[in-house]
Amino acid sequence: MFKTVLIYILIINYINAGDVKLALSANVHYAINDLIKKFNEKNPNTNIEVIIGGSGKLTAQIKHNAPYDIFMSADMQYPNYLYKHKIAITEPKIYAQGQLAYLTRKKIDLSKNINTINNKIIKKIAIANPKTAPYGKATKEALINAKLYYTNKHKFVYGESISQTVAYTRNATDIGFISLSSLYSPQMKKYRENIDWKKIDNNLYTPIKQGVVILKKGKNNPEVKAFYDFILTDEAKKIFKRFGYITS
Repeated sequence: MFKTVLIYILIINYINAGDVKLALSANVHYAINDLIKKFNEKNPNTNIEVIIGGSGKLTAQIKHNAPYDIFMSADMQYPNYLYKHKIAITEPKIYAQGQLAYLTRKKIDLSKNINTINNKIIKKIAIANPKTAPYGKATKEALINAKLYYTNKHKFVYGESISQTVAYTRNATDIGFISLSSLYSPQMKKYRENIDWKKIDNNLYTPIKQGVVILKKGKNNPEVKAFYDFILTDEAKKIFKRFGYITS
């Protein structure tokens, strides 16, 4: 009986080996292809399956037993929650620090920085949902500190993730608060700094420290551990930095 059970466990582990299911905060999806490409240089047989979403929604899925191996969040709060409740098996570690920017489709003067949203031409403002998206929470904090939140709240159009907020900004609203990383993606290269977009003063919001954890499902998969370790390497940090993240 013992041998049968042992063989069964080994077969399951063998089937899972080589595949990693990664729950990925939407802000990182602009950098993930470069990260996987670099990882696969030394691990060519490992397939990384990426599930992209808002950190809050991904956490809810993980709580309800979604079969993910690794969670890369847009903050530390959600990974800490999962670790505290023994859903994550590794203590959360910071892999990068995100930054905020705003982007507009309108031809307006950006010299007033974040106060640009007071321009009369701005009727709709895209922001990520502060209740579930860490970048939305940081945006709200920045606007409150700049004394712009309550006077402009009626203009807000909420995205459930940074990806959706970027889509709203490009197609539906006059201006949007997005991750700086999104502006370094190939499809966003046409937008020019200080003309179409500008970085938001980091002093206006709490640093967006982004955490990674291995989840219970990934416990016995060596490929999961290999990718997790890679995300914390200097090689990975170079890629994050290229996409506008702070890595030191």
